Amino acid sequence: MAESIAPDVPSRARPRLIAVCGVVIILLSAGSALLPLVDPGAGAAIVGSLLFVAGLVEAFAGTLHRQAKGLSTLAGAVTTFAGLLFIFNPGHLFPAAVLVTCWLILRSVILVLAGRYSTGSVRMWTLSSAAMDFFLAIVLLIGLSISSLVVALFGPTAPLVAGFAWVLALSFVVTGLMLLEIASCERQAAD
Repeated sequence: MAESIAPDVPSRARPRLIAVCGVVIILLSAGSALLPLVDPGAGAAIVGSLLFVAGLVEAFAGTLHRQAKGLSTLAGAVTTFAGLLFIFNPGHLFPAAVLVTCWLILRSVILVLAGRYSTGSVRMWTLSSAAMDFFLAIVLLIGLSISSLVVALFGPTAPLVAGFAWVLALSFVVTGLMLLEIASCERQAAD
């Protein structure tokens, strides 16, 4: 069945590709954490670009694993869509906080569902990623100021950039770690 999703990728290459996807997303988290250092006017475009790239990478990785392929791919697609909304509509129809909160909640629901179809450590990491995204959405909903931490670390910065730099970074780190664990489990299953 896994062959039907990504027929051109040999079974032995899948774990390596998933691991590379995990590393790429972790590197994107580092880029996200450094957002307060960029030009404030470019914040929405950069946030959108990070979401877009992370979503594409996660969706690709989703096509490669054995457990919850469709839902894993959907989680990446939702992230890609959120990135496109940021890139092409930075704050005009949807305020940035609403967009990021909706993305986090929708992604956490998808990952909880994916966790139901996963086993072992993949389930644990999938549910951990869902929990992190849900926690971050709650933080945004109740108005706790992540931006005050960013301002304390980097000095005054644009509210959009300061507010979302660490939200994206934390979400991306847990997603990257989840993909690294999936790669490990896929490697064990291929042996």
